[in-house]
Amino acid sequence: MESFNQHVFNEELQKRGFEAPVFVQDNHSLSHKGVLRGLHYQIPPHAQGKLVRVIQGKVWDVVVDIRPDSDTFGQWFGIELSADNHKQLWIPPGFAHGFLSLENHTQLLYKTTAHYHPEHEKVIFWNDPILKIHWPLETINSILQTQKDQSATTFNQLMDTGHYNKK
Repeated sequence: MESFNQHVFNEELQKRGFEAPVFVQDNHSLSHKGVLRGLHYQIPPHAQGKLVRVIQGKVWDVVVDIRPDSDTFGQWFGIELSADNHKQLWIPPGFAHGFLSLENHTQLLYKTTAHYHPEHEKVIFWNDPILKIHWPLETINSILQTQKDQSATTFNQLMDTGHYNKK
């Protein structure tokens, strides 16, 4: 299968009013069932766009628009990505990203438009009451998270920082 074609990708983005990105880094992530990562984002000047796909297993992938000047500010979108359905998700800069691994040994590949800068990475709580994201959880007690994800901030705290103020 052809997993990426810059020309086709650029055409699809242009149809939707997005500029064609330049990818600078590829990442490979491994998670087991019940691992919930995110909601991650990098603040300007290192905001990242990501093109995400699953090559083994299955995830519930979520993005949240954190651009205050956007018509969809604070809204979320979720989609199942799997090795079987071959779907990919484009996450533009200015969106937070997270996923819940639905199977053991799930592997994600993602291309990014900015290099990883840990000092610019931020995390919003996956279960922030303002966002009301519907995660396909059997039980909230069954999720696994890293220390970084457990020490996330709220959506309101993100807005208080001014990282994504209106222009």
